Amino acid sequence: MKKDSEDYSVGGDSDYENLELDPETGQYAMGNDEFESVEVEADAEVVVNDLFSDPEPAAMLTADRLLEEKARERVRPEGFWQLFVYRISFRLINLGDSRKVTARKGIDSRIGANFGNEARFVPVLTRKGGVGKTTVTTLIGMAMAKVREDRVVAIDANPDRGTLAERVKRGTTKTVRDVVLKASSISSFTAFSDLVSRDKTRLDVLASDTDPMISQAFDDGDYNVVADITSRYYSVVLTDCGTGIVHSVMQAVLDRADGLVIVSGGSVDEARLASETLTWLEANGYGDLARNSVVALNTATFGTEIVKLDEIESHFLTRTRAVVRIPYDPKLAAGAEISFDSLHPATQKAARELAALVADGLV
Repeated sequence: MKKDSEDYSVGGDSDYENLELDPETGQYAMGNDEFESVEVEADAEVVVNDLFSDPEPAAMLTADRLLEEKARERVRPEGFWQLFVYRISFRLINLGDSRKVTARKGIDSRIGANFGNEARFVPVLTRKGGVGKTTVTTLIGMAMAKVREDRVVAIDANPDRGTLAERVKRGTTKTVRDVVLKASSISSFTAFSDLVSRDKTRLDVLASDTDPMISQAFDDGDYNVVADITSRYYSVVLTDCGTGIVHSVMQAVLDRADGLVIVSGGSVDEARLASETLTWLEANGYGDLARNSVVALNTATFGTEIVKLDEIESHFLTRTRAVVRIPYDPKLAAGAEISFDSLHPATQKAARELAALVADGLV
């Protein structure tokens, strides 16, 4: 960049154009005869890159790392006494969050874990109907969608007319069949979002076919089409499966599974069928998936009050990674739309713990 000539002039207005660098002194001079030097000083700090060090991602440039302590935003504690002390000390004493709040944030952190760039598929299944499989799918989806910053979808893959879409406010009459038929034209999330119902927790639900004659035609090929499309736009894909474990859809579902939730009721036969589901998985090449699965023990089913639930839980802990008890909640028992925030606190807590355990297995 040129500067005004008077900054460099020695013998005339254009003499500065003849300045040459003396290789011995490192000084600029006019030719070899007239030698009036100008020293060049460098004030900039030079940082040499170590070519053998690993490059840092942009995510490493956090506010905690870069900002001085005085410039950081003060985070006030949560909890009655913690906040009280913080205020009366003019924000000088921060005792941290209460134990309850710390536990809640810990669950949130687990649910909100980063799974990378690929979608994670989690089937929810059982070999017996009426044990709350669809309800459990909805609870996991809502608990995840409320916390996660990315998208969560629940697919009703029940070939015998599922009821998953009835657990949320129906925003569309479209079903999995419409996704299959329009697959070639779905090129954006906006186009796909017209085919799902969205709950206020931000959970998207894709309904199954309502016509029994059509629903029988939903097979493994159709499921793979739906799964391929949802994997483009969602980080977590929950699948509410039917009770027919040997149906062709089930193999497609299990082949994509990254995690698994087995639903058991609290009666003797319900627990036995759930355990037999694990046996079938182990015998058909899904042993690792079975061992890494989580059991949702629905304690609201008939006969639970006279059954030793601790024994059922102990049995499943020998075969799976974890067991979560889902307590009775009249707002779930009604089989209608579910409002997560209106559920009993114990039910919400169980759903969040279940969602966190599922997320643990997907990292």
